[in-house]
Amino acid sequence: MNPREYQAFTRRLQENLQGDDRVTGLVALGSMAQLDYEPDIWSDHDFFVIVRSGEQEAFRGDLSWLPANQPILLSYRETAHGLKVLYESGHLLEFAVFDQHELYLARVNRFRVLLDKGGIQQHLERIREFTRGKAETLGDDHWLIGQFITNMLVGSGRYRRGEQLSGNFFVKTSGLRSLLLLLTKHIHSAQKNVLDDLDPHRRFEVAYPELGKELNLILSKEAPAAAKEMLLLAQRELQTRIQDYPVRASQVVLEYLER
Repeated sequence: MNPREYQAFTRRLQENLQGDDRVTGLVALGSMAQLDYEPDIWSDHDFFVIVRSGEQEAFRGDLSWLPANQPILLSYRETAHGLKVLYESGHLLEFAVFDQHELYLARVNRFRVLLDKGGIQQHLERIREFTRGKAETLGDDHWLIGQFITNMLVGSGRYRRGEQLSGNFFVKTSGLRSLLLLLTKHIHSAQKNVLDDLDPHRRFEVAYPELGKELNLILSKEAPAAAKEMLLLAQRELQTRIQDYPVRASQVVLEYLER
């Protein structure tokens, strides 16, 4: 969906909901919020619809309120409150329908309120502050480094045992996430505002192009080799930036991987 089509879809969605007295709010999220970056041809529509209590299931079950410019090929309930919808063009919607009480189950960072019939902006600002507070308590440096180093060890061992799916997950998914959180926390970037504090993978390459390029090359390797290089990268970038970095523990795992 090109930018002109994207904006037209957003307008039609807003217009469809504006005149429905069951609807109290529409909130654009991610690229749709158009804050630190604009939607591009790969962007989906990500949003919340807030309705009067008792109307949620009607909106989740009957999708006639969505813009009907093309056939829907697939729609399904992803969570208790959210759905995914795929149009024939390949355009994807990810949205949730809440009442005002359920809205506080959500987490948000970037958002733009497109429709507000009663305090939606204030509710979302409170939820964003709560989300930021939760993100700051997801793990201190000691916990994140511990998770990273031990995931490199466990993942490499499982890979060599023949459990390659599990090994790849520990090294390239779970371990990588801890490493990205540490890197974004301790390394300055002039583009740090584009990062997503709910998902450390999002737009990492924009904020840290050289590190992103290096990590993508590392991830193309088998798990034990990738784990070794990720440990060396972490030592290089973080050892002097983090007090009490566990140098010896990292070295022991590197020696294990050499064996």
